[in-house]
Amino acid sequence: MWRWELSPRVTARLRALSKNKAVKYGLPMMIMVIGGSFGLREFSQIRYEAHKRHSKMDPALEERIRKNKISLESEYEKLKNSVSDDWKNIRISRPWEDSKSVQQQQQQVLQSKPS
Repeated sequence: MWRWELSPRVTARLRALSKNKAVKYGLPMMIMVIGGSFGLREFSQIRYEAHKRHSKMDPALEERIRKNKISLESEYEKLKNSVSDDWKNIRISRPWEDSKSVQQQQQQVLQSKPS
């Protein structure tokens, strides 16, 4: 039977390389960093493709959304027309104040003001 053996020179070099810290720790680290970037690229590509497939809308739903066009200006006009002027700004008591005395002061101020 043929047996494959390394020459003593090669085994000595391999032993020396296995004791070298740059090869022992640095080479696997570089392989992980470079290989990880390629792997991450592939996984993120799969994620974006899946998102693209799921984001497609039903054509009927798209048409309904286009019909109900809502703009910021139209919503502002609705709010502007619905705002009433009969509100009163009433200050609440602060944590260090007595709430009953503040309420009494507010009531006195409201009663003294002409409507």
